[in-house]
Amino acid sequence: MVLQKVKIKQTQKKMPKMKSNRAAKKRFKVTGTGKVKREKAYRSHILTKKSNKRKRQLGKATLVSEQETRTVKRMIQA
Repeated sequence: MVLQKVKIKQTQKKMPKMKSNRAAKKRFKVTGTGKVKREKAYRSHILTKKSNKRKRQLGKATLVSEQETRTVKRMIQA
């Protein structure tokens, strides 16, 4: 019985890949100009007491504030 030499590859130590926040990835989109778009809240239920104007405006998307943009981009890896 002959023992064979087995070469073991030495893997280079790398930093692990960054993972994006999957919840944030589903809620935010980056526009072509680099701004971050989001949907508004308070449109899902208890709509009877809200005016038609308010409900209509809640249906439209808006931009994330400049203060939060950097944080959101980091979460979604954009």
